[in-house]
This record gives sequence, structure tokens and C-alpha cells, in this order.
Amino acid sequence: MIPFEPAYIQTFRTGKLTGKIETAKNILMDCALCPRQCRVNRTAGEKGICRTGEKAMVSSFSPHFGEEAPLVGRHGSGTIFFTHCSLLCFFCQNYDISHEGWGSEVTDAKMAAIMLDLQDRGCHNINFVTPTHVVPQILSAVHMAAEKGLTIPLVYNCGGYEQIETLQLLDGVIDIYMPDFKFWDSGIAETACQAPDYPEIARQTLIEIHRQVGDLIIDSDGIARRGLLVRHLVLPQNLAGTRDIMRFIARSISTGTYVNIMSQYRPCGRAYEAPGLDRRPTPAEFRAALAAAREEGITRLDR
Repeated sequence: MIPFEPAYIQTFRTGKLTGKIETAKNILMDCALCPRQCRVNRTAGEKGICRTGEKAMVSSFSPHFGEEAPLVGRHGSGTIFFTHCSLLCFFCQNYDISHEGWGSEVTDAKMAAIMLDLQDRGCHNINFVTPTHVVPQILSAVHMAAEKGLTIPLVYNCGGYEQIETLQLLDGVIDIYMPDFKFWDSGIAETACQAPDYPEIARQTLIEIHRQVGDLIIDSDGIARRGLLVRHLVLPQNLAGTRDIMRFIARSISTGTYVNIMSQYRPCGRAYEAPGLDRRPTPAEFRAALAAAREEGITRLDR
């Protein structure tokens, strides 16, 4: 068997990672990293919707055992939870982190040290949670960590609301993309996160990500090495539009797409303000979502 080498190792070795870092850092001076396009100068202390300046903020990091089976394995997924968010769903289950800003600033060097610590603790990957607004800092930290021996895959765990130009900077760096596809209906997206363009941007995001990494590749030990893993949270009253999303994935991405259809929605944050989102999905609603996925041709489902 050919030994696995994460994508960023070759990009680092050839010097291409340095160019990506420079481009990404320049974007911070007129920030257009995400579809919000705030155009603030984060290097000068200005902050947009993500309320993050020049340095990334981290709320926590640890081996995590609550992720998808191919990420967790025996030793856990090395998660780094970034503070703040550019999407800001009002029902976020990490509301204290995404909306209230719980966490601390870290330098790029500190982030690199966190990655190496998680690798030393046996984690199968480095899992960047809510990374969209801190891509420049991540790229810089990956360079530092690669210099010091980082060799495990990188996971980009995002909300699906991504800027294509930013994703292109990650081409050849990220091994596993794990985006959400949250809503098919623009009205629901407007209600939940003031992003009526979310459905169209999520479709573009999945197409670009799949172009980069393809379907999820899992090794003989059951550990993910490279590819796309899509998360979809079932909402009450089918407000997420599960069948339409699964049909899009099957027809426009791949019937081999690995999908986690999740049942754990609960009304957090300000969810009680929205009719329909003020309760959990029923078991029948969740079973209907699973059935819709299979009927549309998506059968590679996380257990």
C-alpha cells in the first residue's frame, strides 16, 4: 500500500503554501473571505460580521469523539473550535462561542503548536471547526506546523457558506471537507441567519469542494483520508428541505457522497422566536428524512 501523504505536505514542500498565505493575508486588509463581503481592514483592528480581527480566536481544542465515525477512529478527531462565525444561525448549538464570543486570541504560532499537540495525542486528523473567517491564520499555522512535523490530514468543518475564491486558496491544503448543507429554501435561510443567498452559495460550495477532493476515501482501518463529507441537520416540519438537498447532491455532486443526516436539532439561542423551529424534530420526521435521502440515491450514510 502506498503511504498516505496529506495534500498540504506537497504544497508546503514546493513553496506554494507561502504564496497562498500571502494572498490570504492581503485579503484581511479588505476582507472578502466569506460571502458577507464586509470589506473591513482586519489588520487595522476593524471587525465585520465575524467580529474577528487580525488574530484568530479559539474557544477550545481536544481529541473529540462525537464526530463522524471515519474521523473519530480509536483516538479521536483533533478539533480546534474557533470563536465567532460569519454565518450566525440564530439556533446555533454553540451559541456562546459563535454569537457571544467565548474564547481567546491565539497567534499563528500558538495554533501550530495546538495542531502538533493534538497529533502527539494520537488524533487521526486536525479538525478546524467554523474556520471560514480565519483561513489566512490557518494557512500560516499549517506552514509552521508542517515545518515541525505535522503529517495528519486536515479537516475543514464549515457551515457551507463559503467564498469560492477562499476555497481555491485551500486547494492542495485541505484533505477532508465537511460542510453543512443547512437549508434549501432562501426564506428559511433569511430567517435563520439573514443569508437568503445561502442555498445557492452552498450548492456552489459543494461543487467546488468535490472538484478539489472528490468522494470520501476511507482506509482499511476505517479512517477518512481525503474527500467530501456532507452534514445535514434535520429540522422540524422539513424546514431544511432534506429531499431537495439530497436530490441535488445525488444529481450534481455524486451518489457516492458520504452524508451524515443528523437528528440532534434542538431549539437553542433565539430559535424560540421562529414558529416551527421551537421544537425538536419528531422520530417520524427524522425517519422521513433518511427515507428521502435513500429514495434520491444517497445511501452512503454515517452510522
